[in-house]
Amino acid sequence: QVQVVESGGGSVQPGGSLRLSCAASGSNFRLYFMVWYRQAPGKRRELVATINSSGSTTYADSVKGLFTISRDNDKNTVYLQMNGLKPEDTAVYYCKVNWGYRDYWGQGTQVTVSS
Repeated sequence: QVQVVESGGGSVQPGGSLRLSCAASGSNFRLYFMVWYRQAPGKRRELVATINSSGSTTYADSVKGLFTISRDNDKNTVYLQMNGLKPEDTAVYYCKVNWGYRDYWGQGTQVTVSS
């Protein structure tokens, strides 16, 4: 069983920045495939960014050039640096670990972008 905990959400004005963190348990963290998703009210959950064990990343078109996913294997943590935030980025952000043919989800952290 892998425990996943997100943190770092909050309220920010348009154009602002936030850094989300996702801490995951387990000695094999460096091998985990990590994904950030988000879900806005009334909308389906959407993939935001991924990072694999080699550090290769992918992004949704809507966040390319604005968001950066990274990992610190010594801290068992993945980060999502979000710059240039827009009101449409308002959502609950979830972290998912894919490991051993299973998915493990965190509880999510709320991000609100509003003036």
